[in-house]
Amino acid sequence: MAHVNLLPWRAERRRQREREFYMQLGSAFFAALAFLMVWGFWMGARIDNQNERNSYLQAEIKQVKARNAKIDGLEKVREHLLARKKIIEQLQADRSQMVHLFDELVRTIPSSARLTGLKQTGQSMTLDGVAQSNASVAEYMRNIEASPWMGHADLRKTEKIAGSSRMPYKFGLNVKLNRPKSDETTKSGGVAPPESMASPAVADSTARTMEATPVKPVARTAHLKAHAVRPKVEGGAR
Repeated sequence: MAHVNLLPWRAERRRQREREFYMQLGSAFFAALAFLMVWGFWMGARIDNQNERNSYLQAEIKQVKARNAKIDGLEKVREHLLARKKIIEQLQADRSQMVHLFDELVRTIPSSARLTGLKQTGQSMTLDGVAQSNASVAEYMRNIEASPWMGHADLRKTEKIAGSSRMPYKFGLNVKLNRPKSDETTKSGGVAPPESMASPAVADSTARTMEATPVKPVARTAHLKAHAVRPKVEGGAR
């Protein structure tokens, strides 16, 4: 005898499929949740690692900034010391300059002129004085330009003073100061050769130059010094 299934098998199969679907859906949900948790932990670890690296870099940057500040301070100290060294070297080099300048002022000024004032500013000097004529001023400028300690001279002013003064022309000069090469070599540490080591040709040339150059009398030099330091006199009889 044949067996006939009278149960609702279609409904039972549908319920079976629904259970399988919900089981698969739950498995997918738990798998996605587990993946998200693992991904979150991994990203958190990477973020923590990057934060540690950033903290390390910030600490190193602070140390480098502190070192740079120290280096800047040392550079300022170095520049200050170099400036002081330069000033000291300049003073060392110029300590004998004023003596030579006064000597050259006495040697270069003609007898027909005299100085009334002078002012030195760095490597330039301002001279004021009076002279008998413009030719005396021109002669004085030529003597200054021929001096080894004084260079180019610019005529700042020249004017005739009213009255019957013995030196009616008033003048002003701007003079650039020089330094002889031999003096620069000595100041920089070089040693000038002694006279005994000079070659015969140089000695013979020096002797001929000294013979050809007339020697100024002592009275003439004293007269020039008196003119150089004589105070300014307004007016005066001829």
